[in-house]
Amino acid sequence: MAIEIERKYLLAGDGWRGLVTATQLLRQGYLTAGSGVTVRIRTVDDRVGYITIKSGGSALARAEFEYEVPIADARQMLGYVRGAQIEKRRHHLDLPGGDWVVDEFQGRHAGLLIAEVELESPTGKLDLPDWLGAEVTGDPQYYNSSLAMLVGGEI
Repeated sequence: MAIEIERKYLLAGDGWRGLVTATQLLRQGYLTAGSGVTVRIRTVDDRVGYITIKSGGSALARAEFEYEVPIADARQMLGYVRGAQIEKRRHHLDLPGGDWVVDEFQGRHAGLLIAEVELESPTGKLDLPDWLGAEVTGDPQYYNSSLAMLVGGEI
């Protein structure tokens, strides 16, 4: 079993843009969300598919199981999702202290930017860049599964 240890932040500046090393287009949706477990289907650049199962767990650390699935299967499963699909550009960053990404949401959530860092330990020291805004780790309104279920697309 893998444990995902992740912190999330809103952005307060554009200083991250110069740190981008790669960008991917993600499309995802949820077969189930709530009751402490989510099942997500995701495509990456419409070439690779994944199914991910996450436990509710704590806000900072959760059990996560992720498996690659054939892209044709992932596309078909996206047709079965509850709520709306989420589309976002994921920018991978060259920063120390963990695996940093910035998700730039498209479609009905256009304009929403969330930085995420995956950590090896929940107690690890983290130097926060000055372009980060408020921390939203554990705030359910910023869970992707919640964004998929929002009516009207507003945070």
